[in-house]
Amino acid sequence: MSNRSTLTRIALAAAILTSLGFTAVASAQEAPVNHDVQRNVDQQERIENGVKDGQLTTRETSQLEQGQAHVDRMEQHDLKNGPLTQKEQAQIQHAENVQSKDIYRDTHNNRGQNPDSKSSRRMASDVQRDVNQEKRVDQGVRSGSLNDAQTAKLQGREAHIDHEERVAGANGHVSRGEQKQIQRSENHTSRAIHHQKKLGA
Repeated sequence: MSNRSTLTRIALAAAILTSLGFTAVASAQEAPVNHDVQRNVDQQERIENGVKDGQLTTRETSQLEQGQAHVDRMEQHDLKNGPLTQKEQAQIQHAENVQSKDIYRDTHNNRGQNPDSKSSRRMASDVQRDVNQEKRVDQGVRSGSLNDAQTAKLQGREAHIDHEERVAGANGHVSRGEQKQIQRSENHTSRAIHHQKKLGA
């Protein structure tokens, strides 16, 4: 075997190892984001189930959506500058744990609301779309079609929607006009998710 052939094989092996190293680093950096976005999905599904089961009132749901907005804003702020630091991840996990306890408290306090009421159905529909949007973001993060900066932008949009749901349900009732406004925001976010995923594909 010639020296040239040997050097070529060594260079190729080095390139492969370097590539694998970068992939491992990237995966390690993305793992916290995967975890956080998946928890967003889980929390929203718990809220949705609480509304559909009649365990959550419209006012309670609106307060929980404000908690979701808080988590989303933290993710937006921390991810826009790149991968999460250990400190940032710990802070987000703490906020998510607080939100989880709030959801449990409100779904087990023996207060509730008729799930067939117009307000409950509107709120359930809105939260269902939250779940769907967060799942699409989660899928984008896991597939690599969304980077940290793109995920930050989308989490900012989710925070805006959560806040709109908070405002709409604060008085215990979601009107048809309030739902239409939320749906417009959801539609804008849906298009933004599609656009950002295409950019990263």
